[in-house]
Order: sequence, then structure tokens, then C-alpha cells
Amino acid sequence: MIQAEDIWQFLTEVEDPEIPVVNVIEMGIVRDVTYAQDKWVVSITPTYSGCPAMHAIEQDITELLSEKGLQHFEVKTILSPAWTTDWMTNEARMKLEAYGIAPPQKGSSDKALLMGKLRDVKCPRCKSYDTHMISQFGSTACKSLYKCESCLEPFDYFKCI
Repeated sequence: MIQAEDIWQFLTEVEDPEIPVVNVIEMGIVRDVTYAQDKWVVSITPTYSGCPAMHAIEQDITELLSEKGLQHFEVKTILSPAWTTDWMTNEARMKLEAYGIAPPQKGSSDKALLMGKLRDVKCPRCKSYDTHMISQFGSTACKSLYKCESCLEPFDYFKCI
């Protein structure tokens, strides 16, 4: 008989379609796995309102659970509480940085940026803090585009929310 722990382990195989080095567990997208009314319910929360990857994530979870032999399950999207970058694991942050994306700082928000003050963002390549934002939006809406003045490389910064 499949247990909740098995499903959590299965879900580590589902990559974030926009950032394939992290999975949906590490990103904090999967909120809960429960068994109710003769079916498993996997609850997911979008990282951003209107995130285009959520449909793909739901499909990937559905395909994976079917491949693992589950017949009675539901993938349920929950919007409250809203996702926050604080739900990302430390492993996800390390993987983002190794992949070339500056990870969000834990326990912070981009309020300082909205108030006209830019936060210090470390270059994921050379580790310098001599960086500046080029654009509020990077390769996706959840990232900003930065440039490092030390190594002269552009990079994405995963916005804090």
C-alpha cells in the first residue's frame, strides 16, 4: 500500500519546468499530500499568480503518479496562503546559484526594492556584490536581470516574495 511518504518521494522527480535543476518539493510548490475520500490529494501552490508553469507542473505530477500506479488521486491548486520564497529549501537555493541564478535571500522581501532602494545581490558566478539591476524582469516574471561589474556577466536574480 502506498503511503504519503512514498508520494512525497515520487514528487522529487518532478522538475520545475522553468528551472530544471530544482524539483517541486525543493521549490515549496507542493504544500501537502493527504488521503481523503478514497483518493490521494496533492495540494500545490503557484509561485506567482498566473505562473505559466503551473499547468505543466500539474500535468507532470498527474503523469508521474499514474506511472507509479496510483489510480485515485487529485492534484489540487490552493492559493492561500500565498507562496513565498521562504518555502524554498536551502538545497534549492544552492542549486539555483550553481545553475547561475542568484537565489532569493531567506526571510526577506523585495519591499526595499519597491521603496527605491536596491538590495545587495551576489553574482552567482564570481560571488561579487558589485552588481546592479538591468531590468525588473529577467528570463521569466519571477526573476530580475542583473549584471556583475566584477566579471561583467549578466545573470538572473530570483525575486523574493
